Amino acid sequence: MIPEEFLKKLETEIKIAKLSPYTLRNYFAFNKQLLLHSNKEPDLIDSQDIKYFLAEKMNDRAAISTILCLAAFKFAYTNILEKDPTLGIKRPKNDKKIPSVLTKEEVIRLIDSAYSRKSKLMMQMLYSSGLRVSELVNLKIADLNLNENIGYVRSGKGKKDRMFVLSKKLSKKLEKYLEKKKDWIYVLSEKKSLTTRNIQKIIKKASVKAGINKEVTPHTLRHSFATHLLDMGVDIRKIQELLGHSSIATTQIYTHISSEQLKSIKNPLDEL
Repeated sequence: MIPEEFLKKLETEIKIAKLSPYTLRNYFAFNKQLLLHSNKEPDLIDSQDIKYFLAEKMNDRAAISTILCLAAFKFAYTNILEKDPTLGIKRPKNDKKIPSVLTKEEVIRLIDSAYSRKSKLMMQMLYSSGLRVSELVNLKIADLNLNENIGYVRSGKGKKDRMFVLSKKLSKKLEKYLEKKKDWIYVLSEKKSLTTRNIQKIIKKASVKAGINKEVTPHTLRHSFATHLLDMGVDIRKIQELLGHSSIATTQIYTHISSEQLKSIKNPLDEL
C-alpha cells in the first residue's frame, strides 16, 4: 500500500518551492515508483533500497533520467523526513550528446508541412524566438510587443524573465492571426494553456510528412535557432541571453555544431 500522506506532503513541498509542473510530475512519479518497488514505509527507505531500484528500473535509461530520479529522492526525503538516503550513491555522468539540428532547408520543409495555420505559426515562433516549448504554451498575448518584434518570457526556467525576438514577417502574421482572438489570454489558446505533449505530436507529424530523417522535437527548433544565429556571426553571449541560459558553458555546445564556422576553417593541406 502506498503511503498517500507522504506523497501528499511531497506535492505540497514541490508547490511551496514553486517548481515547474514538469518537475512536480517527475518527482511525484519517481517517489511513488520507489515506494511501490521497495514495499516499505518512507522512513525505512535507505540507500540500498534506492540502489536496488536504480539497478532494476533505471538501468536502460539515459544518465539524465537517473540524475533526475536521484534529485527527486533527495528533495523528498530531505524536505519531509530530514534525511538523505541518496548520500554515497554515485551519480552517473550526464551524456554530452551533440543536439540534433535542422538545416535551413529542413526548417522550411518542416514548417511547410504543418497541417494548419496555427501549427505553422507555432513552429515559426519556436524557430524565430528559440523559446522552450513550455515557455511557448504559457506565452500570453499581453507579453508580445509586435510593433517592436519582441516578447517577454515571464518566470521562465530558473524563475527569470527575459526578452526574446521575433521576425518582422512573423510579427505581421501573428498580428493578423490574433485580430480575431480578442477573448484569448494565451497566444496559442483561449483561457487554458496547451499541453507540451500536444505540440510535440504536431511537430512529429509534420517532420514525418516533410521526410526529415532526424529526431525532430520542439527543442530541435530551439537548437536550430541558436546554431543558425551562430552561423550568421551573432555573438555567443547574445545567443546565451536570448536562450535564457544561466551559464555560457551551456550555450557553447552550439560552437561544436555550427557548420558554417567549421567550413570557414582553413585546411592545413591547402597552406602547404
